Amino acid sequence: MKKGRLIWIFLILAFSVQAQQNLVQFSGVVVASDSLQPVPFASVMIKHTNRGTVTDFYGFFSFVALKGDTVEFAYLGYKKGQFIIPDTLNDERYSLIQVLVKDTLTLAETVIFPWPTKEEFKRAFMELKVPDNDLARAERNLELAQLKEVKDAVAYDGSINYKYAMQQQQSRLYGAGQYPRSNLFNPLAWAQFIKAWQDGAFKKKD
Repeated sequence: MKKGRLIWIFLILAFSVQAQQNLVQFSGVVVASDSLQPVPFASVMIKHTNRGTVTDFYGFFSFVALKGDTVEFAYLGYKKGQFIIPDTLNDERYSLIQVLVKDTLTLAETVIFPWPTKEEFKRAFMELKVPDNDLARAERNLELAQLKEVKDAVAYDGSINYKYAMQQQQSRLYGAGQYPRSNLFNPLAWAQFIKAWQDGAFKKKD
């Protein structure tokens, strides 16, 4: 009995030593083939197992593997890469730069119509009223009646509107970061008010 236990212990130790000798720290960087830029968060897995990792933001990865393992590299939009760790390594570390090639997907053509059938689309297209071109619209907008209507809707002409806008902007810039100015004690404002009152500007108009 004791002899059998010793044999089992010896075998377990032998397998353990052999397994430790086959372990390797597998590290590397995953980059894109067209730009050599790192590919972040790519999948790095041992084939047919759940062992592996993902690359970090800089495309770097590192995990413990066995000599002879087949490592698969995958990332959305790229063709899968594969690498077999050499089983003749004498070192416990192995580094790799894995290049992934972009995978171009060609989708079938899809034609979308805003009508249920091609016949209805054709009929609607034939009955469509083509709008005027730019010249016709410009001539219509420059008609005298149209210009007079626009002129009557504007209270002041362009120069007065421009001066008023500039005065408003200057006032805002002058009082920026300060309390708003009050014209209660402004003699010029009072003079303008009295003159407007004398001219009848505040009388009720019929």
